[in-house]
Amino acid sequence: MIKLQKSTFFNEEDTKKKLCEFIKQARFLSMGEECKKFEDNFSKKQGRKYSVFVNSGSSANLLLIQALLNIGRLKKGDIVAVSALTWPTNIMPLIELGLQPILVDCEVDSLNVSTRTLKDALEIQPNIKAFFLTNTLGLADDISEIAIFCSDKKIILLEDNCESLGSVVGGKLLGNFGLASTFSFFVGHHISTIEGGMICTDDEELYENVVISRSHGWDRHLSPDSQKKIRKHYDIDDFFAKYTFYDLAYNLRPTEINGFLGNNQINYWGHLVNKRFDNFIKLHKIIESNEDMVSLRFSHMDVVSNFAIPVILKDQLLVADYKKKFVDAEVEIRPMIAGNMARQPFYRKYVSNPGNQPNAEFVHAHSFYFGNNPELTEAELNLLSELLVGDR
Repeated sequence: MIKLQKSTFFNEEDTKKKLCEFIKQARFLSMGEECKKFEDNFSKKQGRKYSVFVNSGSSANLLLIQALLNIGRLKKGDIVAVSALTWPTNIMPLIELGLQPILVDCEVDSLNVSTRTLKDALEIQPNIKAFFLTNTLGLADDISEIAIFCSDKKIILLEDNCESLGSVVGGKLLGNFGLASTFSFFVGHHISTIEGGMICTDDEELYENVVISRSHGWDRHLSPDSQKKIRKHYDIDDFFAKYTFYDLAYNLRPTEINGFLGNNQINYWGHLVNKRFDNFIKLHKIIESNEDMVSLRFSHMDVVSNFAIPVILKDQLLVADYKKKFVDAEVEIRPMIAGNMARQPFYRKYVSNPGNQPNAEFVHAHSFYFGNNPELTEAELNLLSELLVGDR
């Protein structure tokens, strides 16, 4: 069977051996030097000033929104736009923290929000304060223009880049277009730390509050200079400093095991991205030649790095036939992320007007995806190619 993800880690046998040795010699396994090292390594690879490691990509989303509330960039009741084709933990923190989500439709041939669909959303709701954009399945639409548009309209742009590590547009990595971005290192994603996530930003104020709010609200993981500054501001002496809590917070810390794995797996970044891009190009050529399928638009992208290949059928009547072909060939397939979020029970429970997202609804009903992992063999790629060929 061709599963979405073949192994827990890339180069799994060697990674597990190294992990066992690390655990045996490690003095502490709670968050420490390995986690800090991974943050530094990730910042260098991603090209952002600050990175904060947390226990999951979903936690990264929650923590980012909490930090923006803490520093006053967002306020309770603010309207935050979010991609309609996304994962629920982009939206759940907004509802949980007293913000109002509004869904922005995607383009069918990019699976992503465009400036056009964002402008349409703004016409319906002109008071959007922030836009949490999901870079869906390694793809992007006109994200450079979205960034300019958001800047002009004073809309805070945030990126969920959990599905697109390594994708590049105009020489710039996705995750570097907004004020901040989030990443996931869940076992099925580009780099695995089993569970884990990251928040990246170049904004020092936001970074420091993310660090505080990751761990109870205390200042223990700030730089010495920042500790002195915040303690002086609140008149806190060194004795009480370790048990002083400055803002609303959580405990979302990773472990040294996660940090060690991150430092191991980040060494394969280039190989993992290049292999996925090669697979994507090969398989999309078949999709492009199949009249049953929607050809994806990505000529504006330098690199497409995804962990799954989307299949979008023009005729809904064909969806069941293609699903059966893949299942019969023992290829694991899934819905397109979580489909149109307006259909999700939690969204309808907490949002009175789900709005209208015709393109996300089309994708919801006309598509599925299968895995694109760097360990696919030539035989498996050939089988997938055969399954993508039309019958007519």
